[in-house]
Amino acid sequence: MQSNILDGKKHIHFIGIGGSGMFPLAQILHQKGFYLTGSDNNETETLQAVRDMGIPVAMGQRAENIEGADLIVHTSAIMADNPELIAARASGVPVLERKDLLGLVTTWYDNAVGFCGTHGKTTSTSMLVQILHTWGNDFSCVIGGKLPSIGGSGRVGTSDIIVCEADEYVDTFLKMSPDIAVILNIDEDHMEYFKTLDHLIGSFHKFAENATKCVIYNIGDRNTREAVASVSGKEMISFGWEKNADYYPGEISQNGFTTTFGVYHHDKKIFDAAIHVPGRHNVLNAVSAIAAARFLGVPDDVIKAGIESFTGSLRRFEKILSKDGITICDDYAHHPAEVTAVLKTARGLGFKRIIAVHQPFTFSRTFRLMDDFAEALSIADEAVITEIMGSREKNTFGVRAEQLVEKIPGAVFTPTFDECVDYLAGRVKSGDLVITLGCGDIYKVAKRLAERV
Repeated sequence: MQSNILDGKKHIHFIGIGGSGMFPLAQILHQKGFYLTGSDNNETETLQAVRDMGIPVAMGQRAENIEGADLIVHTSAIMADNPELIAARASGVPVLERKDLLGLVTTWYDNAVGFCGTHGKTTSTSMLVQILHTWGNDFSCVIGGKLPSIGGSGRVGTSDIIVCEADEYVDTFLKMSPDIAVILNIDEDHMEYFKTLDHLIGSFHKFAENATKCVIYNIGDRNTREAVASVSGKEMISFGWEKNADYYPGEISQNGFTTTFGVYHHDKKIFDAAIHVPGRHNVLNAVSAIAAARFLGVPDDVIKAGIESFTGSLRRFEKILSKDGITICDDYAHHPAEVTAVLKTARGLGFKRIIAVHQPFTFSRTFRLMDDFAEALSIADEAVITEIMGSREKNTFGVRAEQLVEKIPGAVFTPTFDECVDYLAGRVKSGDLVITLGCGDIYKVAKRLAERV
């Protein structure tokens, strides 16, 4: 994309401005003095935050919403038959995907940090943001989820640091200009786009090559090691469980939702830390954020204080309710490896029974990974499955949620959220953990159930 695409532009219109990835970009451009308008289909807290900035928002997406704009931005999730997008492309006004705009924005900062990986991006990004927030640095950030300490999914500041969640979907992250690339892990996902694991690994390799200063990578993940094997010309910093990593944890102890561990750098303990989000996988996420923070020059005492003040980002093992012995949580997990990590973590928290409530997301992923989802969801004592959320896809696979249900012993199919909440309300009892899982809107079940128990 041409770096001068914003030259001479005054009015920028965002299609889907309430999205977690769109809102931080709107914040940044608003602060830069551009006049913004936007549209969206769903009322959210984020949309109200947009309005609070003085940005006009149209509900519903219609051709007339783009009037007066001299640049139009949309996400890849907007379908090609969206009337507003059709009008935008027919208008002769430049049209950008969000990933192109994010790529341009990252060139404005001397320390652009991009966290990529199949799992853990939002949590690791949020952990570094929490550390920088504790440090008092006036940083900018773009996160894929909401972080309570910054009041949303992003912020705009005046320092030379921007921290971004770098999404591999349709090679979005290759539009970025990272100075520091953090690779958490690489697992088969979005294969309707990448087709082969080699192509997927190749994209992560390109992202690492694009880093100008440093690559921080998970030495214990075979696919990640392959992705960075021939990367040169920048500092290479490894993290992992292994003691041959530059950064690694030790003495791990879990007590409820709190995990304590020592942080080591080249066999020397830096400090002991505690994180208030459960699961061994989050220990490794914390180590990656600590490595990035140290590279940015954050003092160790601030890093320790920052990581210990992190209580999780929304929709990451988020506790919705704890009442009369019943606990209701929600998690964004939408890949079998993520579901496995969450449910294994739940197993270690002492609940009598774990009820996993899963909304499959996209037909292609459900079709391709159905056996893996079935195995992961079987970790729970009971699985409740809702209808598939197709999102941006058409069901050309002929896949049905009932097919997944049939592969999980004792699983129950509740097609609608109303049926799901009714079933759970009549089933849940003291000692239970009900955890909703998925990246669609399954969190609504958790919140509605919390009102019923």
